[in-house]
Amino acid sequence: MKLGSLFSGYGGLDLAVNAELGTTTAWHCEFERAPSLVLDRHWPGVPNLGDITSVNWSEVDPVDVLAGGFPCQDVSVAASALNGRHGIAEGTRSGLWRNFAVAIHELRPELVLIENVRGLLSARAAVRAMGPVRDLDADARPLRAVEAVLGDLADLGYDARWLLLPASAAGAPHERNRVFVLAWPAAPDADRFGLRGRGGRAELVRPPGEGGRELVAAAGDRGPDPAGLQRWGAFAPAIEAWSATVGRDAPHPTEPNSRSRLRLTSKFCEWMMGLPEGWVTDTPGVSREQAMRLLGNGVVPQQARLALRLLLGRV
Repeated sequence: MKLGSLFSGYGGLDLAVNAELGTTTAWHCEFERAPSLVLDRHWPGVPNLGDITSVNWSEVDPVDVLAGGFPCQDVSVAASALNGRHGIAEGTRSGLWRNFAVAIHELRPELVLIENVRGLLSARAAVRAMGPVRDLDADARPLRAVEAVLGDLADLGYDARWLLLPASAAGAPHERNRVFVLAWPAAPDADRFGLRGRGGRAELVRPPGEGGRELVAAAGDRGPDPAGLQRWGAFAPAIEAWSATVGRDAPHPTEPNSRSRLRLTSKFCEWMMGLPEGWVTDTPGVSREQAMRLLGNGVVPQQARLALRLLLGRV
């Protein structure tokens, strides 16, 4: 099966989908230079379609699965202090959801995976990809961004399931809550992935509680060593568990900057995101600042894979 990757970043969703479904990435769609360098390094020869607003989808190879995390700047609570919180609206970065929806309409994949920040549940939507938001009474509750996404999927003829899942559910030593939406054609015979069409409906999947990390490969019987306890203090058990999950020890977390003040190392952030060593940080042409931005905006593959597994009902 083939995977089409939108807003690809460093390919975190690719890693999750390919591992869980056995897909092969057919193409990426990434506009910025730094993540494109990372993608080209790890997927040599795989085409990058570039700017999603300029893609002619009728000329793009069809795929079985389409996955992407459209820009979160205008729905993110964390980014709202700097940029305002405009939600899904014309002219905003998060408004590029419309281009995601157009790709779904043109390519008609059998499965769609969407990822975004928790703010998708509370930010407003001023527009919908499939048409304007209806005028509501003054007392009516504004349309939320996630409702616009689910409504557009329904108009496109897709059923959907969605959930809010923290990275800690997959064993990560940080919370990083993310919304994941899984959609598939509502046709009655759309059962390749064990999902039956119901006709434009969406449903919430409730993730497991604190025991969720038991659903994925975790620490095994490796326990924190005395040196680790001394180095990490109260965080040692979480650090050791994640080290076992990702298969390598945590790098040193800090380094001096040009003013001899301590700052986080990009290697440690890369490890926190569950990536193979050097996935981003050893990419030629990517600066530390670019790497930190990429890692801050990226996807934890283990978290995305658990979300996909839950949404498919495989756990």
